[in-house]
Amino acid sequence: MRILLLLFCICFSAYGQGQQQPAIYNIIDSVSAERIKKDIKILADFGTRHTLSDTVSETRGIGAARRWIKKEFEMISEDCNGCLDVFNQKNFVKKGDNDRIVKDVWVVNVVAIQRGTKYPNRFIIMSGDIDSRVSDPNNYTSDSPGANDNASGMAGTIEAARVLSKYKFESSIIYVGLSGEEQGLYGGKGLADYAKAQQWEIIGILNNDMIGNIKGVDGVIDNRTFRIFSEPVPPTETERERRMRRFYGGEVDGISRQLARYVHKTVKSYMPEMNPMMVYRLDRFGRGGHHRPFNDVGFAGVRIMEAHENYTQQHQDIRIENGIAYGDTYEHVNFEYAKKLTAVNAINLASLAAAPPAPKTVSIGGIVEASVKLKWNSVEGAKGYTIYWRDTTSPTWDHSKYVENTTEFTLEGIVIDNFYFGVASVGANGFESVVTFPNDVMR
Repeated sequence: MRILLLLFCICFSAYGQGQQQPAIYNIIDSVSAERIKKDIKILADFGTRHTLSDTVSETRGIGAARRWIKKEFEMISEDCNGCLDVFNQKNFVKKGDNDRIVKDVWVVNVVAIQRGTKYPNRFIIMSGDIDSRVSDPNNYTSDSPGANDNASGMAGTIEAARVLSKYKFESSIIYVGLSGEEQGLYGGKGLADYAKAQQWEIIGILNNDMIGNIKGVDGVIDNRTFRIFSEPVPPTETERERRMRRFYGGEVDGISRQLARYVHKTVKSYMPEMNPMMVYRLDRFGRGGHHRPFNDVGFAGVRIMEAHENYTQQHQDIRIENGIAYGDTYEHVNFEYAKKLTAVNAINLASLAAAPPAPKTVSIGGIVEASVKLKWNSVEGAKGYTIYWRDTTSPTWDHSKYVENTTEFTLEGIVIDNFYFGVASVGANGFESVVTFPNDVMR
């Protein structure tokens, strides 16, 4: 195992800026559809994982499910010489807190932290939801296998931990099963508040909620496209930031949108067969997911999920009606697709955890000039920086300039009015941070 870890560390440090990273392809190849299939089956076989369901039984209910998840993380940790810190993080919610909390309940998240070698208090998070439900959100006794929603995301999170625990990274990775999603996003809120209290530096959260369905209710079958939902700007922005955004732009350049662009770029680079679809919306229309509580307190967060949902298999009592089999059952999950989206997460977790921190401050100037001036803070561990720019209507960073031995640069012949700009840190290993959009103006 020590030799294996050493080889992986060498892979992550032997290639410079702009080059492909062989270890990323190794990560993609290491994700197993069979292991994901097995884990989804186990989770579905707990009968129901409703947040208010049985916590005493060893075979049924959310208590049995979360104990199994914790045991899986612990076994992964044993295989990597204790590289994961596994624990339960919980919050007590009183009956009547909302109309879906019909009795007092402990909302328990299962957390596994893979500590970074250089930035142990800096985290990138992958989450799946533990809980499930049927048509009535307050029915916590009927069978609710929740195979796709969201055993798929939970199984993917466990599999990502299995694969990435064989590597070492500068920043920490958190793999977490969140509870209470169907009752009101309680698990995410609990962990987000815990992160604030612990003063964790959060790079972002990749929330995986339904990553196993390829046949939509609209009849479309697609095993390559997936959606990345992200809000435009944080709800915590200050009045100064709002005024700057009005006059200088940035309506689609908040920290969560930059995280979405990072995921999009990484997938396009290493998994070109996949079709990442950035959706400029916090979540699906009028609906919610477990990245939102992190967004609410100012952390970057996106939702990664299938492109084509099948509503006959979501939040449904198990039944056959008019020839249609309703219910979120095991046979509807496409495990190869779940494998692909797990790999999407794993390569982004690895890339972000291997990269230096992003610049905190980026200043921009160039009003009424034929050039753009950029200045940013020096980042520890950065060998260089990539300056990005794009048309104001483009969803992706399309142009770039790599620089070393400086924290300021002038882009000659480029008019500031016509583009948006940003700066990312680049490590000696070639891995980049998320792009930082300018947050200061030089006169």
